[in-house]
Amino acid sequence: MPVHTPPLRRLAWPAAALASLLLAGCSKAVVLNPAGDVAAQQGNLVVTATLLMLIIIVPVIVLILLFAWKYRHTNQDAAYEPDWHHSTTLELIIWTVPLMIIIALGALTWIGTHKLDPYRPLDRIDAQRPLAAGIKPLEVQVVAMDWKWLFLYPEQGIATVNELAAPVDRPILFKLTATSTMNAFYVPDLAGMIYAMPGMQTELNAIINQPGVFHGLASHYSGPGFSGMTFKFHGLSDEGFAQWVDKARTEGKALDQASYLQLAQPSERDPVQRFASVQGGLYDRILNRCVEDGRTCMHEQMAMDARAAAGLPRDMCTPADAPQIVAALGQRASDAP
Repeated sequence: MPVHTPPLRRLAWPAAALASLLLAGCSKAVVLNPAGDVAAQQGNLVVTATLLMLIIIVPVIVLILLFAWKYRHTNQDAAYEPDWHHSTTLELIIWTVPLMIIIALGALTWIGTHKLDPYRPLDRIDAQRPLAAGIKPLEVQVVAMDWKWLFLYPEQGIATVNELAAPVDRPILFKLTATSTMNAFYVPDLAGMIYAMPGMQTELNAIINQPGVFHGLASHYSGPGFSGMTFKFHGLSDEGFAQWVDKARTEGKALDQASYLQLAQPSERDPVQRFASVQGGLYDRILNRCVEDGRTCMHEQMAMDARAAAGLPRDMCTPADAPQIVAALGQRASDAP
C-alpha cells in the first residue's frame, strides 16, 4: 500500500535546497564585486546586458498582469473588439524597441569581447590607473592535473601545488595546459574561466587589485576528484610576494622529471606543496607531452609530419627548412585537382 506523504513534507527538500542556494549567493556576490579589474569589467558587462534586457522583460510582465486584470471575465466594462487585427503604432513599438536593444547588446558584446580577450595584454591597472609602459607581467605556467593544480613561476624558478600568489596591481600572464583531461581554471575575483587542454596552450591576462586570499577552482568536470580540485590565490604586496617566493625556495624540494611523473599520478585533495627549483624546460615538455624518456615531443612530431607531407625526408626539422616545406606544400596544393 503506498505511503501518503503530507504536502508540506514533500516540499521540505526543494525549499531547503532553494534556501541554501539563495543564502550561498547572498554571502558574497563575487562576480559582481570582484577584487580584480578584468573580473570587474566582466561583471559590469553582465549588469549592463541585464539592464538592457529588462527594458523588454519588465514591460512585458507588467502588461501581462495588466491585460489579465483588465480583460478578466468579470470586468463588464472592458472593450470587446473581436474584429481588431492591426495597429501600426503597436507594431512599431513591438519591433523597434527590441531591435534597438539587440543592436545595443550586439555592439556591447562585440566591444567587450575584444576588449576582454584573455590573450590581449592589459593596458590598465584599474579604471583610474593606466598601465605604465615597460612593466613586465608576472608569468605563471599552469598545469591542470588529476586532480590538482601545478603552478610554475619561470622568472622566480619555483613551483607550487594548489597554491597561487601574485603581487597586487601587477599584470599576470597565465599560460595554461593540462596533463590528460580538459579542465577550466577559474578564480572568480580575478577573471573569467579559461580552459586548459592537454597538448595545447591557452593564455589569460589578469590583475588583482586588492590584497587577500581568494578562492580558485576547476570549473569543468574532470572526474572523481573534481570537487576537491581547489586552491587559494593570495594577493600580496611586493614585499609579501618576495617573502612567499623565499619561503618556497627554503622549504621546498626540487621539481625534476622524476618528481613530476610521480606528482602527475591521479590523487585527490592534495595538500599545498612547494618546490624550490624547477628542471629547465619542464613546462615545454609537459605541453608537448614528452616528459617521459623516449617519447617524441608533439612539436617535433608535427615538424616531421610536415616534412613528410611536403615530400621531404622525414628527419628532424630545423627553422631553416621552413621556407622549403612551405613552398613544397604550396606546390602540392596547387597541383591538387
